[in-house]
Amino acid sequence: MTDSRPILFFDSGMGGLSVLAPTAKLLPQAPLVYVADSAGFPYGTRSEGEIAARVPALLGRLAERYDPRLIVIACNTASTIALQHVRAALDLPIVGTVPAIKPAALLSQSRVIGVLGTDATVRQPYVDDLAARFASDCTVLRHGSAELVALAEAALGGEAPAPERL
Repeated sequence: MTDSRPILFFDSGMGGLSVLAPTAKLLPQAPLVYVADSAGFPYGTRSEGEIAARVPALLGRLAERYDPRLIVIACNTASTIALQHVRAALDLPIVGTVPAIKPAALLSQSRVIGVLGTDATVRQPYVDDLAARFASDCTVLRHGSAELVALAEAALGGEAPAPERL
């Protein structure tokens, strides 16, 4: 019997659509729900405590409403801060998206990896742990910027960034 419950994708904005799109191609018959927390956007400028409380509460309400078979937190900031809290609060599979340090370390020839993200993401102990576990022989350079989120959201909305912002 096929599980007809949806897969729920969650982000603070539109960035998670980049995770939803390949899933829709891979699983064309799967029901998918995308939720953006536009009231909390952008997460990268919020405190860790606020995100750690907000995300599990929101996902708890969304799980009640949609009864998903799986939740994908398609947001690096939410995942690095709240993933453990969401998994503790909900009794269903939760997938997070975190900086791709492991695959970068596997592919790097220079042994120097760059991590671009929000200020909140790049300073997380979760990212420290990823670097220690999967890239201990690499130099991991981190750059956090709220401007990156604004540029990504604009691009996903069809706006070309002004050259001076690049």
